[in-house]
Amino acid sequence: MPDIFSMRGRTALVTGGSVSIGRAIALGFAEHGASVAVQSAAKADAAFGLPNAARDTAAEIAKFGVPGHAIDADFAEPDGPRRAFDAALAALGHVDVLVLCASIQTRVEFADITPAQLARETRINLEASIELLQLAVPPMRARKWGRVLTIGSINQVRPEPQLATYAALKSAQCNIAMNLARQCAADNVMVNNLSPGIVATERNRWRREDAGEWQAIQQKAAATIGRAAEPSEMVGAALLLCSDAGSYIAGADLMVTAGAHLP
Repeated sequence: MPDIFSMRGRTALVTGGSVSIGRAIALGFAEHGASVAVQSAAKADAAFGLPNAARDTAAEIAKFGVPGHAIDADFAEPDGPRRAFDAALAALGHVDVLVLCASIQTRVEFADITPAQLARETRINLEASIELLQLAVPPMRARKWGRVLTIGSINQVRPEPQLATYAALKSAQCNIAMNLARQCAADNVMVNNLSPGIVATERNRWRREDAGEWQAIQQKAAATIGRAAEPSEMVGAALLLCSDAGSYIAGADLMVTAGAHLP
């Protein structure tokens, strides 16, 4: 049992792996023995004020004695997913575990959603996921071992009014994961979805500038526990679903929300 969560000898590609939840998962995998490639879009990291985030994460991965690789690929670009996957293959040899964490969100009233915003979110949050799944899953099935983890959101079941597009696309990605789970389990490729509740991430750092306002947001979004999660609190669930511990888990939508998703 002590080794059931081991990822020793496994290789993983974590998209959106330079910051926040993706970074925490990448480091958790490395700590448990996996070689990890982290994809990020350099422009997105720079917008967070973290232009070296991917390189820094790769360096942290290496401290666990396993290879860490930073991949710059913007999923808004037509060839972004292919470039990310090809770079991961070049660095790792093959991909045992795929974590789809990269996403964007735009807070806007429903009536104000623009075609350009819709197209950009759809491209990054859904189309890129489909392309990466098409690249990664067939080789996993051929090798008779693989893990796919899509990162969803509590917005799948409790959508925020200003995140209608984001919520809908997370639901669509989860639906694809459930579809693949049924198809791939017989080949020992387990596909699951992890849906976080409110998490203190780089994306919502601007909401934490006012301590009082942030406390009110936490109380509203996570009334069951009264606080947001830290990115590291997503790692245990990711390890469960992406290691041998998840050998009989397929098609799960694991809500890591401290119960905030409940009616």
